[in-house]
Amino acid sequence: MPSRVYLDWNATTPLRAEARAAMLAAYELIGNPSSVHAEGREARRLVEEARAALAAAVGALPRNVVFTSSGTEANALALSPGLRGSSGGQVRRLLVSAVEHASVLAGGRFPAESIGQIRVTRSGVVDLDHLRGLLADGPPALVSIMAANNETGALQPVAEAAGLIHEAGGLVHVDAIQALGKIAFNLNAVGADLATFSAHKIGGPKGVGALIVAEGLAGLEPVLRGGGQELGRRAGTENVAGIAGFGAAVKAALQALPEDAKRMASLRDHLGIGLRGIAGAIVFAEDVKRLPNTVLFTAPGLKAETAVIGFDLEGIAVSSGSACSSGKVQPSHVLSAMGYDATVAQGAVRLSLGWSTAPEDINRALEAWRKLGNTLLRA
Repeated sequence: MPSRVYLDWNATTPLRAEARAAMLAAYELIGNPSSVHAEGREARRLVEEARAALAAAVGALPRNVVFTSSGTEANALALSPGLRGSSGGQVRRLLVSAVEHASVLAGGRFPAESIGQIRVTRSGVVDLDHLRGLLADGPPALVSIMAANNETGALQPVAEAAGLIHEAGGLVHVDAIQALGKIAFNLNAVGADLATFSAHKIGGPKGVGALIVAEGLAGLEPVLRGGGQELGRRAGTENVAGIAGFGAAVKAALQALPEDAKRMASLRDHLGIGLRGIAGAIVFAEDVKRLPNTVLFTAPGLKAETAVIGFDLEGIAVSSGSACSSGKVQPSHVLSAMGYDATVAQGAVRLSLGWSTAPEDINRALEAWRKLGNTLLRA
């Protein structure tokens, strides 16, 4: 039997060797990172080294990195009413793009009546004209726009949006979970006031995330209260081994980024061309800048759950969109926001690549789709 092909890297990634080694070393420590004795200081050193690694990777200061249990928790922490920027103005409402992750669409701690949605184009990119109108139609807002969409891979115009938002007295939150390690990302370059990340999307362990806040940002209210960990921003003893793995994964991912991104983009394009040549498949967001590793496609009459099972039986792991909701039989909210009807939105299949994806993996996926397309879509 041929080995399985993993093409669901946007859902989660294999653990990098560097992260595994860092975690195994951390598991040998017994100290609590809040303790002042030698054992505690050694644990604290690992946490602070990882904090510095993530900060350096995205152009932040280590003291502004807050470790959390996941990207979802980091998003919930970021979406905090009462945030204030350096100008001192307080945000009083939340605007989110219609294609955000479910943890952002949930609105954090903002009341439902103070949350608005920003439209996107047919290509899945934020409509800046609609954003401009929303900003003019109310008090200062916290605006959440992801750097890259987890389903289509479409890159969002965060820097352009940030200019509009700051001019209107608002603040910018960027969910950069899918961007880190796949494209260059810098907080200052995009104008982000808050940004969120997740370790397991870049070869780190599951169960570790991070929020980074801009220097001078005030009013961030903890979700978890108790001890004074993470400079009072997130209570609870830090997951030392997980955080150490996160830091090691960040370093490895950033070092390999230029070469990996170029190679994955070539494979992505080959995959897209191949898919479109079989069973009338269409690839979403092909006309805009995308992550170098992501292809979301469908074909007339395709049912995503059936296709995912078919790929799985062929030894290929793919998904029907976000892993957080792929178990639910419902249309993709991302494609619905892009203007596609339910029959199209419920048939989308995502293939996402990673650092070990090889040309033969893409060829196997195309051969599987050729077989499945002829079977599943046969009149």
